[in-house]
Amino acid sequence: MSAKHPVVVVTGSSGAGTTSVMRTFQQIFRREHVEAAFVDGDSFHRYDRLSMKQELARALAEGDHTFSHFGADANLFEELETLFREYGATGTGSVRKYLHDDLEAAPYGQPPGTFTEWEDLPSGTDLLFYEGLHGAVVTEKVNIAQYADLLIGVVPVINLEWIQKLQRDKAQRGYSTEAVTETILRRMHDYVNYICPQFSQTHVNFQRVPVVDTSNPFIARTIPAPDESMLIIRFANPRGIDFPYLLSMLHGSFMSRPNTIVCPGGKMDLAMQLIFTPMLWRLMERRKKA
Repeated sequence: MSAKHPVVVVTGSSGAGTTSVMRTFQQIFRREHVEAAFVDGDSFHRYDRLSMKQELARALAEGDHTFSHFGADANLFEELETLFREYGATGTGSVRKYLHDDLEAAPYGQPPGTFTEWEDLPSGTDLLFYEGLHGAVVTEKVNIAQYADLLIGVVPVINLEWIQKLQRDKAQRGYSTEAVTETILRRMHDYVNYICPQFSQTHVNFQRVPVVDTSNPFIARTIPAPDESMLIIRFANPRGIDFPYLLSMLHGSFMSRPNTIVCPGGKMDLAMQLIFTPMLWRLMERRKKA
């Protein structure tokens, strides 16, 4: 953790909705005039798209049906930990970009599915903002979570997470239901061992729970709308959280536990604005004093 160079982390599985949370933070940063260095978690995968396909084929040929993007073997955990530590100490660090599609790849003259060269983050930023799969990983070799000043988990109930992944991968990436299902099954071992434990490290968790039938996510034709769900917001440390104010602003909400608010799913963006703006103020005030 760092007073002068804070690190803000949004972590969650593929299809969990972390990108939507990042957009909310972008709005907050613009409004509060905060200059953030954005880091995409995909840039810390170990293999580019072609190499990952080759590694998957090799693993399957050797009888390994658990090799996935969620696990340690397919990611640069040590390099991510180094980035968080160095940014906290100096305000910079080494990063690269993963070019997801033709639009992202065009300015670099590279094919999609590849990485750019490593380079230093721009100087003079107010904080580092990470969004990805592994921002709170703790293993025998690394403790990435210890360097985050604000850790946010995004973790829908698993059936909803699967529906969101199925719909996204079929619509945006052209995958079949069978191909996405195979990926989900292959990732389950690493999901249990690397994704789930992170949500015990987070400061705030957002979990969307549908109030419509999602019992078979593999035949769902649409993603349940925000208004068809409830939002569970859990604070690891409720001290200093103004629960009466939040309840008054988030109409239809209630507290299910002393550290947990339940509110309508359509109020997720508002809830994040209300919760994280004061937290950001405190980080910036602490930064000024440092």
